[in-house]
Amino acid sequence: MSDAVVIVSAARTPIGGLLGDFAGLAGWELGAVAIKAAVERAGVPGDAVDEVLMGNCLMAGQGQAPARQAMRKAGLPDSAGAVTLSKMCGSGMRAMMFAHDMLAAGSADVMVAGGMESMTNAPHLMFARKGVKYGMAQMYDHMAIDGLEDAYERGKAMGVFAEQCVAKYAFSREAMDQYAITSTQRAKAANESGAFDWEMAPVTLSSPKPGAGDTVIKFDEQPFKAKLDKIPGLKPAFKKDGAITAATSSSISDGAAALVLMRESTAKARGLTPVARIVSHAVHAQAPDWFTTAPVGAIQKALAKAGWQAGDVDLWEVNEAFAAVTMAAMAEFKLPHDIVNVNGGAVALGHPIGASGARIVVTLLG
Repeated sequence: MSDAVVIVSAARTPIGGLLGDFAGLAGWELGAVAIKAAVERAGVPGDAVDEVLMGNCLMAGQGQAPARQAMRKAGLPDSAGAVTLSKMCGSGMRAMMFAHDMLAAGSADVMVAGGMESMTNAPHLMFARKGVKYGMAQMYDHMAIDGLEDAYERGKAMGVFAEQCVAKYAFSREAMDQYAITSTQRAKAANESGAFDWEMAPVTLSSPKPGAGDTVIKFDEQPFKAKLDKIPGLKPAFKKDGAITAATSSSISDGAAALVLMRESTAKARGLTPVARIVSHAVHAQAPDWFTTAPVGAIQKALAKAGWQAGDVDLWEVNEAFAAVTMAAMAEFKLPHDIVNVNGGAVALGHPIGASGARIVVTLLG
């Protein structure tokens, strides 16, 4: 493609833990923070944005069209379109891919893409449309049934399938524990050293108490709460004799990320300096119980489209839904850990489902 699609800005909120820093904010409100920061950093006026695409998986209770709510709160005009999409962990990245293709086709000139999630505020649901004739009624956890459990084997956590990946690659409990420890150390260091400053969009929280003032959140919450010495002693989370624990699983969390994309010619005409050029992107799908190795297929396709080899890539971000997911990709492509998720990943930072795909791109750029 002679007129490549480029990224001109990126931003993400800090990531808050379950019932943590961002418990009082809906997913779309976190999305608004990321969108506003990304557009301001891009240096484009709001009325230049053609459309906003935002991943969001746990939509219940937020009201209609979460992406549109986020866009409007971010200060963009009503003339901009907005679409909310769901592809689980890949939602935010898929939003970017759709934005890329719209720009490549000439259907738009300036796009905002990303993802947002408040897992904390996912409601409990009651299927009572026809009424409850007698006795107790069951409640369902929106987060569990629509975010963390298999749709085909109801009640089975995705971590059970991650144990299959562990068995396939013969990953030891000790190796995964060490992976989680390293990821957490990196994430904490990145917060403390300022390595995340470039990408971070601080979130201002207003106190409900009169005169108490505002609180500004500018660091990820989870890495500072982790007790690394406790990791080797944690009980298996999904199987009695399993190897995956809470530490080697991504944590329930809240956050958002957004990026501004346009064609290279548009950036040049506006006097903007791109931070990255998109060389290729790819989708790979397989049986749901092997979601853990789907990134391997996507990487293979993206490399082939780019005409690259794995060894041509200097820095990698592979989503840590579970430590085993990233470790599988590292094993398949013979990648050393010192070039993969160098500032930590989701097992340390958290995994706000609809945001994670965009968050790893923002962190890669940073």
